[in-house]
Amino acid sequence: MQVGIIGKGTLGGALAQALDARPHAPAVISTTRASAHENRALVRESEVVLLCVKPHDLPNVVREIAPDLRPEHVLISTAAGVRADELRAWSDERARIVRAMPNTPARVGRAMTAIARTPACDRGAIEVARALFDDVGTTVVLDERLMDAVTAVSGCGPAYAFLFIEAMIDGALALGIAYDDARVLVAQTLLGSAQMLLASDRHPGELRHEVATPGGRTIRGLLKLEEHAVRGAIAAAVIAAGS
Repeated sequence: MQVGIIGKGTLGGALAQALDARPHAPAVISTTRASAHENRALVRESEVVLLCVKPHDLPNVVREIAPDLRPEHVLISTAAGVRADELRAWSDERARIVRAMPNTPARVGRAMTAIARTPACDRGAIEVARALFDDVGTTVVLDERLMDAVTAVSGCGPAYAFLFIEAMIDGALALGIAYDDARVLVAQTLLGSAQMLLASDRHPGELRHEVATPGGRTIRGLLKLEEHAVRGAIAAAVIAAGS
C-alpha cells in the first residue's frame, strides 16, 4: 500500500518517521502543502492520502488535489475542527473520506489516534485508517461530534504532559538532583504510572491513594497540589481547548 502524506510539519513529519520505522511499513512519500504540482503527483501515486496541514490551508489543498482523486482513494484528514462533510464537498465527493486525530507521540510509535464515525462513513475506509494508525500506536473510533473533545484531550495532551514533566524536573533540580537524572526519574515515573493504569480497570484515584500512605510525604505533596488547584486547572485547560 502506498501512503502519501501532504504536510511536513510536526505531525506529518512524526507520522512519516513512525511509518518508515515499522518492520512491515507501507511505502511512504510526502510533500509540503504549498506545492500543488507535487501534491497532485503524490495523489496519483498513492492509495491512501494523509492530509497533515493546518485547518486554514485544508480547503485549498483538497480542492487542488480533487481532480486526481479516485473512488478507491482513502483521504484522511488530521486537521482539527474540520468536519467530514466539508472534506467531501471540497473533494467533490471523489474519494472515501476519513477524519482522524493522532498526536505527536506517533514519532516513537506511541500515538493515540481517534477516528471519526459519521452517518455517511465508509466502513472499509475507516478500517484502512485504523490499520494504518494501529501501526504507530493505539486507535479508537468515536462519533464525530466528540472529535473536538478528543482534540482537547489527546491532541493537546502531550503539551500538558510535557508541562507537568518540566515542572517535576524543576522541583527535582531544586532538591539537588542533576538534570539528566531528574529527566529519567520523572519521565519513567509518568510512563510507568500510565502503563499501570492501562493494565488495570481501577480508577486513578484508587491508585493514587495506594501511594499516599497516612502521614507520609506523598499526601503532603498532594495537599500542596490541591492548595494550588492543580487538578482544577488541568481540567479547565482541557475544557478550554475543547470549547
